[in-house]
Amino acid sequence: MSMLLTIDDLKQRARQRVPKMFFDYADSGALTESTYRANEEDFSKIKLRQRVLVDMTNRSLASTMIGEPVSMPVALAPTGSTGMQHADGEMLAAQAAEEFGVPFTLSTMSICSIEDVASVTKKPFWFQLYVMTDKDFVLNLIDRAKAAKCSALVLTLDLQILAQRHKDVRNGLTAPPKMTIPNIIDMAIRPGWCLGMFGTKRRTFRNIVGHAKDVKDLSSLSAWTNEQFDPKLSWKDVEWIKERWGGKLILKGILDKEDAVMAAKSGADAIIVSNHGGRQLDGAPSSISVLEEIADGVGDKIEIHMDGGIRSGQDVLRALCLGAKGVYIGRPFLYGLGAGGKAGVTTALEIIRKELDTTLALCGKRDIREAGKDMLYRPDRPLPAEKRKAATAKAGK
Repeated sequence: MSMLLTIDDLKQRARQRVPKMFFDYADSGALTESTYRANEEDFSKIKLRQRVLVDMTNRSLASTMIGEPVSMPVALAPTGSTGMQHADGEMLAAQAAEEFGVPFTLSTMSICSIEDVASVTKKPFWFQLYVMTDKDFVLNLIDRAKAAKCSALVLTLDLQILAQRHKDVRNGLTAPPKMTIPNIIDMAIRPGWCLGMFGTKRRTFRNIVGHAKDVKDLSSLSAWTNEQFDPKLSWKDVEWIKERWGGKLILKGILDKEDAVMAAKSGADAIIVSNHGGRQLDGAPSSISVLEEIADGVGDKIEIHMDGGIRSGQDVLRALCLGAKGVYIGRPFLYGLGAGGKAGVTTALEIIRKELDTTLALCGKRDIREAGKDMLYRPDRPLPAEKRKAATAKAGK
């Protein structure tokens, strides 16, 4: 793993080791994938200010997210089918995150269950909730997360209906994979992945199978999920979910300023500016392109997080400068998981930490909590004179 120096290096290694249907599941977007691409591309348009002759010693990336201490303001995002990138994937990723000192968020549509992850971690993790029409199942999920001592609930708002992802349809995506001739050939050339899967009992959606009514096998699970995502999800649902949960609540999927205002009034602790990784509304703006507007609008009322398109520590810093208090990485840690299991997830986090630390220093700062717009090169939007003077004086200390 020592020669894998970038997130893209991990991506290419994962492409070699993970069966095509599962690699494509992680590495794809909805319809034309225009929003998926924009999520990455729009970061490169944001330029940083290089500062020199400032004290770069004793730097710190330590911060908080919803009041919890983090070694850097980065969390692992909730990603479905993580355990199909590598055997026991959610459990391994949660352990890597815990050891690194950053939050791990478990998806409702995970392969390893809430209880599986709780059995291998010592500190609380976060749980992401999809709201189904089967409200008894939803209530049970919330109660299971409470029993596992999860410290935050992440409620996803942007998956009331599922957008089509062409790669998944063409690949005939299922978990576990169907034993067709193309799938058998594809898996046969990836013996390491196969050995891992043969050695685990976790190959389907264990938060659902055995917990939801009448879901006992792959065929019934497929039928159930196709009809269960609740298209009537509303702000009223946020109220009863918050009451039932009783803990810290994060709303995921805010991409519009008006929705951000509503979210700030909901009593939630934080919002995630997100377009579901470009996997839902194709043609929507990138997360980073709307972050500043939303942060400026409601950042004094609710904590702002973001996800979508982050592929480096520099991307993390750009998001923090534009108003995010923390960011989530999905594909980067999935690439690491596919490339090398738990060690690969740790490598992904180390890559981002090193890039973030170096970039912070070269921008003239020592504390990540000082990240702000004064660190961005924006000749078309100069800082007000008083802010420019204060920033210059602070940098000179």
